[in-house]
Amino acid sequence: MAILRASPELPALAVFARAPQAGAAKTRLIPALGAAGAARLQRRLTLHALAVARRAALGGVSLWVAPDGEHRFFRALRRCCGIECREQFGDDLGARMAAAFAAHAGPLLLIGTDCPALQSEHLAAAARALSDEQAGGNDAVFIPAEDGGYVLLGLRCPQPGLFEGVDWGSERVMAQTRQRLLALGLRWCELPALWDVDRPADLTRLATLPGFGANKTDRRADR
Repeated sequence: MAILRASPELPALAVFARAPQAGAAKTRLIPALGAAGAARLQRRLTLHALAVARRAALGGVSLWVAPDGEHRFFRALRRCCGIECREQFGDDLGARMAAAFAAHAGPLLLIGTDCPALQSEHLAAAARALSDEQAGGNDAVFIPAEDGGYVLLGLRCPQPGLFEGVDWGSERVMAQTRQRLLALGLRWCELPALWDVDRPADLTRLATLPGFGANKTDRRADR
């Protein structure tokens, strides 16, 4: 009788999040929500991302925080939820992501908090793509973002060269990442694109999602 191998292991999950600090969180949404409203949305998005990660029931979940872990929101998560909080470090987003993958070493899925459309089913699909031996094995898996970036990155093992030469925060991120994948000789899979919440125009679509409809009442709540 054939015996299934225990390896490849289920990937762990890393969630990148900024502190919900008024004036520093979701700054592009401040014109629509006000500084306090944007910070409240950042808090809700972070809680949503953590809940989705836990429901996926893959490997362990860690929260990678910025600018540091001393914000009261992060302290409350450690105290009440037992979530592992680690501080992001690096000069840019690419360096910070590379550091997170290097710290874990094994298979890891990394997400942010800006994509409330991302659900546990998407994480499960990404995990399957990363461990798909029938496809020859993918070194990486992505869920692209509609704005040209990506909302999920999964790697079987650290690939520091993947994060070099990318204009982070631009609409060229995914295209430049594909160039890096080719240059490094990596095999990858892309799942259907999702949208994220970066600009005031995204709030209308956000309000259609369960749990976020009340966000309409937050607009300019602090003004």
